[in-house]
Amino acid sequence: MNIHFSKYQGTGNDFILIDDKNEHFPTSKALVQKLCDRHFGIGADGLILIQKHPTLDYRMIYFNSDGSQSLCGNGSRCGFAFAQSLGMVAREATFETTDGIHQIKEKDGLVHFKLFDVAEADQLSENEWFINTGSPHHVKIIDGEMTHDQVLLEGREIRNQPRYISQNGTNVNFAQLLQDVAKVRTYERGVENETLSCGTGATAVALVAARLGYQSPASIETQGGSLAVSFDSVEGKFTNIWLAGPAQEVFKGTVTI
Repeated sequence: MNIHFSKYQGTGNDFILIDDKNEHFPTSKALVQKLCDRHFGIGADGLILIQKHPTLDYRMIYFNSDGSQSLCGNGSRCGFAFAQSLGMVAREATFETTDGIHQIKEKDGLVHFKLFDVAEADQLSENEWFINTGSPHHVKIIDGEMTHDQVLLEGREIRNQPRYISQNGTNVNFAQLLQDVAKVRTYERGVENETLSCGTGATAVALVAARLGYQSPASIETQGGSLAVSFDSVEGKFTNIWLAGPAQEVFKGTVTI
């Protein structure tokens, strides 16, 4: 069976996009893992199916590279760009994904994805927080640079802390809060590695930074590029949260499965 796909990236977070309007894709964890493998497959942080929806513009089904499912902010932005290429949407859309129904739009060359309101940000220690932006995120504020090996080692340790066992672990973000920008490195659950960018992680860092004095929109610098997070904050609750950044096609191909 031949599968046609497109490869997209959003600030280095890369995804396999498949037109599944006829819902013929033979979904399985093993197949997702194979296609996302960077040595024996296409290679990606995740795989996305775009399907028809009975009342909305489309449905997006997202898989991490290990075959698990979660909300993905950068993946949602890339999914919208792919849906545009299929002629399913124009400059804005409403779609369903892992955690429910979201709005998304293109403006000034960037894709803006609206997340759900966030009511809680739990402070765990002087420099560590937990916040759920549709996916769970541990945010650790750091003073200096970290190497990839440090992100991998400490990220894996925090991801598997006992407090997170009941929710199948957590994503982990290491953030430097500088004067005009927050620099972020992320260990991503479901990829089990550092990724060049994480949209829901960038959002988590922006909201934690807002608790510490940052204003909207917050500029987030990932290893793969720049994102912006805008929001309203009233009495500790965050509403009108938008994640903005680029979404670009890298190449197209066909793979035999």
